[in-house]
Amino acid sequence: MPAKVSRRKWLIGGAVGLSAVVLGALRGTGYSVPAGRERTLLSFSGWQYLVVAHVARRMTAPDAIGVAAGAALPSADELDVAGFIDQRVAAMRPKVRGDLLSCIGIVEHVSPLAKGYTRRFTNLAPEDQDAVLASLEASDSSLMRCGFEGLKALCFMGYYRDPRTWAVLGYEGPWVAAKGGS
Repeated sequence: MPAKVSRRKWLIGGAVGLSAVVLGALRGTGYSVPAGRERTLLSFSGWQYLVVAHVARRMTAPDAIGVAAGAALPSADELDVAGFIDQRVAAMRPKVRGDLLSCIGIVEHVSPLAKGYTRRFTNLAPEDQDAVLASLEASDSSLMRCGFEGLKALCFMGYYRDPRTWAVLGYEGPWVAAKGGS
């Protein structure tokens, strides 16, 4: 026979649950997704797309990839890195996709709180976003580090797929195509 739960525990549990719902509703509003973008997303919701776009901007910022600030490189937004990642995530196995989407939620809502910020990731200044990402990369949790590394790898795949970014890597492009196919 199951143990009887006291009225006090029910009230405390209900208050905690209601608080989580209210906090989630408050923190889950106020996103401004570009017009028409949500209709084209395959796996992300609008807010997830925006989080990934912010992460991609920070990871591919000229100072983050070791390039002088004035270098003529396309931005992550110009290359639609977040859109590229959305397509890749749609092709993932459901469990992996679910894990990555959970990681995006942690980046947006939990990691800033863990660093002492009261605002979500997408509302932080770029230097504060960098601090949050650095804390994820240096996390004591191997699960968090793995999630961060997966997101980082997807950002770089999306960014460096464009020929305009190859010079940063010292890559001259596909050898076969450059040599005329011989």
